[in-house]
Amino acid sequence: MSTMNISLPDALKSFVDDQVSQRGYGTSSEYVRELIRKDQDRQQLRGLLLAGAASAPDSAADAAYFAGLRARVAEQTGQ
Repeated sequence: MSTMNISLPDALKSFVDDQVSQRGYGTSSEYVRELIRKDQDRQQLRGLLLAGAASAPDSAADAAYFAGLRARVAEQTGQ
C-alpha cells in the first residue's frame, strides 16, 4: 500500500478527527479511503446515467414493461 500525506487546515483536521471518533473508524486514513471509494462509486454511477441518457430508447416504459420487470424479479426470488 502506498502512502500519501495530506495537509489540512485545523478546522478540517478537527472535522476529520470528529468523524473518525463518532462514526467508528479506526484511523483518519480509513475515513479518507471510505470517502474516496464513495466518490469513485458516485462517478461510476454518473457515467452510467449519462450513457443511459445518451442512448437511444429501447422500448416504452409502460405498464407492460413494468409487469415484465416484476415477473423477472419474482422469478429470480422464487416468489
